[in-house]
This record gives sequence, structure tokens and C-alpha cells, in this order.
Amino acid sequence: MTKTNAMRLLESAKIPFEIMEYPVDENDLSGISTARKTGKDPSQIFKTLVFCGEKNGFGVCCIPACEELDLKKTAKAFGEKKVEMLHVKDLLKTTGYIRGGCSPVGMKKQFATVIDETATLFDKIYVSAGVRGTMLGIEPNALADFVGAKFADVTFVE
Repeated sequence: MTKTNAMRLLESAKIPFEIMEYPVDENDLSGISTARKTGKDPSQIFKTLVFCGEKNGFGVCCIPACEELDLKKTAKAFGEKKVEMLHVKDLLKTTGYIRGGCSPVGMKKQFATVIDETATLFDKIYVSAGVRGTMLGIEPNALADFVGAKFADVTFVE
């Protein structure tokens, strides 16, 4: 296993984390697939999504793999009128990460971040370690403190 930038940053900050590896299927990079492969609850696996707002530029949301991002709630949480998802082709140049390996830790630039409030229901959540096939298990408040995130309801409810 290769140590990722996200791992190095957390180690240097003395923040405990667990490493969880899983097989990658390039045709299915979904968080639900990751949950199946790892045997973890899909609501404990958090995907990292990047969007762009009209006023404040880029922002990051970490939400459960089994949920969808609500753009209206997200805009409100970030003080924006409207936000739209960052196009996948722009992800690498904006964050330094590729689809399926985007971590809230260690992006090229630290963007405003919201972690869905359901993270606080768990002792540990799992986020990408910065590469496909590796997740970091981390205490939600420790992650939020490290990346300067706040907790908010940003998922879609039917």
C-alpha cells in the first residue's frame, strides 16, 4: 500500500485514522459498490463532491454514499444563491484528485467544506484516502476540525 498525501497530512497532525483497502472496478466507482466490497454500512461511507458557487467559488460536501446532494440545501449552507456540480473533467486540475479517489483531506487548495450532519451519528466515517481503492476511517469531528468543515443537512429527501 502506498501512503497518500491525505494519510501523511493526518499523521503529521497526529489525527488517528484507519486504512481500509478494497478492490477497484473502474466501471463502478460508486460509494454503494465500495460499501458492498468493504461490508460497511453505506451511510457510513462518505463520498466527496465538489461544486462551484456563483459568489464564493468552489466548495466541498461529504455525504453518505447512499444519498444524493441537494443543491438548494448546499447553496444555502454555503451562502450561495445557486451552486452547480464541478464537471468531472475539471476535478483533477481543481482538487488534485480523480473521480473515485477524491478526498476532503489534502486537496490542492482548502475549500469551504460541509460534512452531512448524519456523520455525527457514527464513531467513525470512511472517506477516500486520495486514491481509488483506499478509504480512511476517521472520527467525524476530527475530520471536520482538520479540514475546517461544518456539519449541515445537505442531502436530498423525497
